[in-house]
Order: sequence, then C-alpha cells, then structure tokens
Amino acid sequence: MTDLRPSPIAGTWYPGDPGILMQSVDGQLAASSVSALPGKVIAVIAPHAGHRYSGQVAAHAFRCLEDTHPEVVAVVSPLHQPYPAQVIATSHEAYATPLGMISVDRGLLARFGAELMRLAGIRLETIAHDQEHSLEIELPFLQRSLGSAFRLLPIMLRDQSKPVARAVGQALTAVLKDSAAILVASSDLSHFYPDSVARRLDAELLARIEAFSPEAVLEAEDEGVGFACGRGAVAAVLWAAADLGANRVQILAYANSGDVTGDASSVVGYGAAVIYRTEAEDEPSGP
Repeated sequence: MTDLRPSPIAGTWYPGDPGILMQSVDGQLAASSVSALPGKVIAVIAPHAGHRYSGQVAAHAFRCLEDTHPEVVAVVSPLHQPYPAQVIATSHEAYATPLGMISVDRGLLARFGAELMRLAGIRLETIAHDQEHSLEIELPFLQRSLGSAFRLLPIMLRDQSKPVARAVGQALTAVLKDSAAILVASSDLSHFYPDSVARRLDAELLARIEAFSPEAVLEAEDEGVGFACGRGAVAAVLWAAADLGANRVQILAYANSGDVTGDASSVVGYGAAVIYRTEAEDEPSGP
C-alpha cells in the first residue's frame, strides 16, 4: 500500500467532492485567456489562497501547461507553520487529493537533499502529515491541466532568506537539468492592506518578477515596497528557471480578494506568471 499524505484542506480550501472539484477547476481553466507563448515553458508562479479567492488567477498560470508533458513537477512553496528547519519536504510516498494520487519522486527528492547539503550545508527535513496548504492547493490544477501523469518534487521553505533561496534554486537545477520538468512557485502577494495600497505594492512586486530579478523580489519587503509570503519560493524558482534556460517572465493575471468578496478595506493580492525560454536574440537574459 502507498503511504499517502491525506489532504487537510479538501472540503475547505477547495471542494472535497471529486466531481465538483473537477468541474470547478476545469471551469476556471476554461475562463482564463492566455496567448500562445513564443517559447518553451520552464516554470509558472501561482497564488495559493482558497480556490474561490485565487483560483481564477492561478488558472492563467496552469493554462500555460496544457500542452506540456513533464515527467516531474517541482512545486516550491513557503511553509506557514512554525517548524525548526530551513527546507522541508514530505516523508510520504504520495499526495492525495479528491482527484487521485500524485506520487512523490523519492529518488529525486533524495538527490535534491544531497545537493542542498553539498551546496550550502542545509539539511532537507522530511515530515509526515504536514498541514501546509500552499503546496497542496496547486495540485488539483496540475492534475487537470497537464496532459499526462507526473511525479511530484515537493519543496517547502521555512527560511526564505537569500542564501537559502539561492541554494534551493541551485539544487533544483542540478537535479532537474536532465529531466522533462516544470517548476511551480507558490506565493500570494500583499496581505491585509486597503485595495489602493495593495495594488501599488503588488504592482511593484510583479514588476520585479517580470524583470526576472530574484534578488529584487527578496529585497522588496526589506525596502517596504512590495510583499510576497512565498518570496523565497519565487526567487528560488526564478534562479532555477534561469539556470535551466529561461530568459523571459510574463505576468498573466492579477486580482485581489476584494474582487471576489467586494470588501476593499483589507485584501490579499494574487498574481500569476509564466517563465519561459525564447530563442529570439533580442530577448533579455535572466539573472
């Protein structure tokens, strides 16, 4: 029997009934509009609130994956719960969602941990029955958007500092460079500002992402000009994507919780982006 990580959020953060979940995710994917990209998709960035709030924004990112057939998907997220480790992964063999089981690539995860230790002396901790929503919330979208089955490389960052994010990006590059892989960075944007303030802060953070500058993404909070709860995850994926050949980032969609609830007094921001490689000579290089 497979050792499954049971979902702690199905039925609350997204529908627990398989049919309703499938209909909901498919509807959000169908409602998103993404132009054909002039290159190969390497990674996407997606928000991680409940599907009711951020799913329509997230769908824009996952719509970009519909014609891809990765063997492995690395989902990099923050870890919101306090845990005495810098980088964490599941100890289970697979994740369970109402749409089925997603196998964890245990061999790749072990290689990632070895690279992380070699590069930065960081130990990859594995835990069971974690309650983290920000990684799992992306899985139903992956299950419905991808053209074939895939293995999962789940990485959660408790420490989102530059040295850790850079090491995670380098370790991801090392283990994925010879694989058919897609990277997913999971992050929301500003939290609990009035709509007008949130839009200004979120525009700055998204501009730094679109500029393909992981350093600037990490510095935004220190400068007080932009916020992302998964800033380390975003930076790590930007670094890894650049090392894997990506040279462009495109912002696909933005909204905040006030667009859903009608309450503009205190909102959470959501953005979606795609990171890809284009062969055009005049395109800017990544970091």
